[in-house]
Amino acid sequence: MSADAADRGVVWLGSPAFPEAAREALKDTRLRANLKRATTTIRDKRLAVTAELDDWEQLREAGEAIKERTARHLDRHLLRLEESVTAAGGTVHWAGDAAEANRIVTDLVRATGESQVVKVKSMATQEIGLNEHLLEQGITAYETDLAELIVQLGEDRPSHILVPAIHRNRTEIRDLFAAEMGRWGQPAPEGLTDDPRDLAEAARRHLRQKFLTAKVAVSGANFACADTGTVLVVESEGNGRMCLTLPETLITVMGIEKVLPTWADLEVFLQLLPRSSTGERMNPYTSAWTGTTEGDGPSQFHLVLLDNGRTDTLADPVGRQALACIRCSACLNVCPVFERTGGHAYGSVYPGPIGAVLTPQLVGIENAASLPFASTLCGACYDACPVKIDIPEVLVHLRAKAVEAKGGHTAEALAMKAAGKVLDSPRLLGAAQKAAALGGRAVARDGRIGRLPGPLRGWTDSRDTPAPPAESFRSWWRKNREGGSS
Repeated sequence: MSADAADRGVVWLGSPAFPEAAREALKDTRLRANLKRATTTIRDKRLAVTAELDDWEQLREAGEAIKERTARHLDRHLLRLEESVTAAGGTVHWAGDAAEANRIVTDLVRATGESQVVKVKSMATQEIGLNEHLLEQGITAYETDLAELIVQLGEDRPSHILVPAIHRNRTEIRDLFAAEMGRWGQPAPEGLTDDPRDLAEAARRHLRQKFLTAKVAVSGANFACADTGTVLVVESEGNGRMCLTLPETLITVMGIEKVLPTWADLEVFLQLLPRSSTGERMNPYTSAWTGTTEGDGPSQFHLVLLDNGRTDTLADPVGRQALACIRCSACLNVCPVFERTGGHAYGSVYPGPIGAVLTPQLVGIENAASLPFASTLCGACYDACPVKIDIPEVLVHLRAKAVEAKGGHTAEALAMKAAGKVLDSPRLLGAAQKAAALGGRAVARDGRIGRLPGPLRGWTDSRDTPAPPAESFRSWWRKNREGGSS
C-alpha cells in the first residue's frame, strides 16, 4: 500500500485480499447463519414499509437528483456551510486525509484537558481509525452505540454499516458482556441472559456513568445543511442524544459529501433513510444542532470536514456516484455475496456493494483491486439503493481500471484477445471446436467437466462445465445441408 493510501485509513492493514478472506468466511457456518437471519429480517421490513408509499420511486429520484446537483457544486455548498456554522458559534476545520483529521481531533481533546471521550456511532471516525489514534495519544474513546460497544468490548471489527455486530448472535453477546464489561472499572453484570432487553439494560447501566461525567463527545453526521449550518445525527437508541447534549465540547467528523444545500432537502432524506436502513417509517431519534447556544448543550462545537480521497472520487464522472451514499446499508442486506461472506472479508470499514465501489476510489484502485470483483453483478443493490446509485455500472468501471492498473496484460485479457481472433475466423473456430470435443471427452466424467488442468483450473474452481458435444452445430449443419436437407 502506498504511503498516501496509508494516510487515508479506510482499509485494515494486513487484511488478505477479498478472494482469500471470502474463502475462509464461507467455512464459518455459524457466521453464515447469523448473517442470513439478520439480513432477511431487515430486508423484509424494508420491503414492507417502502411498499406503503405510492411515491417511493419519486422519492428515490428526488434523492438522486439532490445528491447529483450537490456534487456538481460541492465547493460552493461547503463554503456556505462553513459560513453558517461559524456564524452560529461553531468552528470549522478542514482535513485533507485521515492523518490530518486525527491530529485535529487529538489537539481539540487535549485543549480541554480531558483524557476520555464518549462517541456516537460514526463511519467517518472508523474510516480514519480515530479510536486507535486517540488511544496511542493517551485518550480513551468509549463507544455508546450498542452494536459498536459490542465490537469494542470484543476488540473486533465492524462487519456491517448499520449493524456492526451483525456477525454475532445473542448468546455470543451475553458471554462477551459477562467477560469484558468489568475491565472498564465497573462490576460485570451478574445473571445476565441473552434476552435482548436484558442485554440492552446491561449496556445502559454500563454506559450511564460515562454519559454523566464525560466532558467531550465525538460524533459523525448523517447530514449538514449549508443554508443554516445545522448538523444532524439519526440513531435508534438515544445514546446519540446523550452524547450530543450533555458534554461541554462536541467534535463532529463529517465527510464532505454529507452536505445538503438546504434544510428543506431533509424532507426527502428523512423519509428515504429510515425505511431503507431499519425498515421504520421514521427515525426514533433525530438530533439536530446549529452551532452553540448559551445554557443549552455543548458550549463548544467543532466541525471537522473530511476529504480523505473524496475529491479524487468526485473527479471520476462514473465513480462519483458512490459519494451519494447515505449509509443506509440496504445494498448489503440484498447482496448474495455479503450474505455469505460477511463484512470482514472486504478488509475495509465500508463492506458490501457500496464498499466495493467506494473503498477502491478512496484509497486508490491499486490498493483494493479485488473489491470491484466481489460481486455477481445481479443488480439487486441498484434496485434497493434509495438514491439510485448504479453500483453495477461503477463495479464494471472499476474492474476496467483494475485491469489497467496491472498493465492490461493479464492472462484473462490475453485469453479474451485470443478468443476474439478464433471467433473472427471460421477456419480457426472449426479447428478449436474439434480440439475442444476431443479434449473435453478426455477430461469429462458423466458428461461434465469438474476440474480443468493448469491455468484453466480457476474457471472450474467454483463451477462444473458441460462437456463439449462430439459434433458442432456447424459441422452438423454442413453435413445435413450437403445431404439435401433444407
